[in-house]
Amino acid sequence: MRVLVVEDEPLLAEAIRDGLRLEAIAADLAGDGDTALELLAVNSYDIAVLDRDIPGPSGDEVAARIVASGSGTPILMLTAADRLDDKESGFELGADDYLTKPFELRELVLRLRALDRRRAQPRPPVREIAGLRLDPFRREVFRDGRYVALTRKQFAVLEVLVVAEGGVVSAEDLLERAWDANADPFTNAVRITVSALRKRLGEPWVIAAVPGVGYRIDTAYDTASDAGAAGDTHSGATTDSAWLGDRG
Repeated sequence: MRVLVVEDEPLLAEAIRDGLRLEAIAADLAGDGDTALELLAVNSYDIAVLDRDIPGPSGDEVAARIVASGSGTPILMLTAADRLDDKESGFELGADDYLTKPFELRELVLRLRALDRRRAQPRPPVREIAGLRLDPFRREVFRDGRYVALTRKQFAVLEVLVVAEGGVVSAEDLLERAWDANADPFTNAVRITVSALRKRLGEPWVIAAVPGVGYRIDTAYDTASDAGAAGDTHSGATTDSAWLGDRG
């Protein structure tokens, strides 16, 4: 999931971004309405988290622009005001959910995931290629019927490659789609992650490197295994409970 967080308090914005990253949610930050609109114009976000009281175009104005664009991007409003009238006006503008400051990061995560589930209906299809079975909804991967435990980033990279159905995906595209806008374009994170992912999936290698171009799923390796896709379940990382946005 990739979200845009529009918050003019730098410390709060960074705390939200860092906390979301621990939950495998990529977050881009905007400190004012103009920056938010610029990012929305060039990027695709699963959810926009808007503080109503921001410099430039207000959070309400940004929300109205999102709705008018027809993108369907869900909007979660942040506000220090707890009056029902304030929330009502936000909902009338097109907000899908509201969170009053101060709040616990865990509650924000739960609300984001609930919005993402509603937005993502119907569930994304289970994809199978070259002996791999990837379930985006359950975040599970099997190879030839064997469950493969992956880190969140490894799963994100593999999902991009699997969706490409054997097509070549450049390192730049992987960086853009599996990381966030703050990723260093000169980083070797993609190479390191792909290398670790290949080892997790095991031999024979199912991810092929195309020198100077990128990576792809090697569809030459394919099995018709009827092995059951049964495996251990595992839970994601938890986030310590902390109140965010408390001005007191």
